[in-house]
Amino acid sequence: MTQAIQPKQSGIQITESALRQVLLLREKQGNQDLCLRVGVRQGGCSGMSYIMDFEDISQVRENDEVFDYDGFKVVCDPKSLLYIYGMMLDYSDAMIGGGFQFTNPNANQTCGCGKSFS
Repeated sequence: MTQAIQPKQSGIQITESALRQVLLLREKQGNQDLCLRVGVRQGGCSGMSYIMDFEDISQVRENDEVFDYDGFKVVCDPKSLLYIYGMMLDYSDAMIGGGFQFTNPNANQTCGCGKSFS
């Protein structure tokens, strides 16, 4: 895991490697006005699963929490933030087990795939 970049608020942390990958994916979308929305929903192997997708910055709601990483915005709704406050988003390009990884201090149990928790 690489070192996390610290925003002014520490609700959601993102590592340098995850930020690089997200910025690369945003560039492929061809829209620099996209932010990253993270959250949770019911479902998955362990009861709750992580969601993550690009969203136009104009879609950010008034009650969303916004975390700024050198101009790139990570957005989370208040309900999801209750479950993932303090989470670290990392990225690995390993052939086995690579991809985005969530380290959530609020998770009591995590699925083997790492994409859901309880």
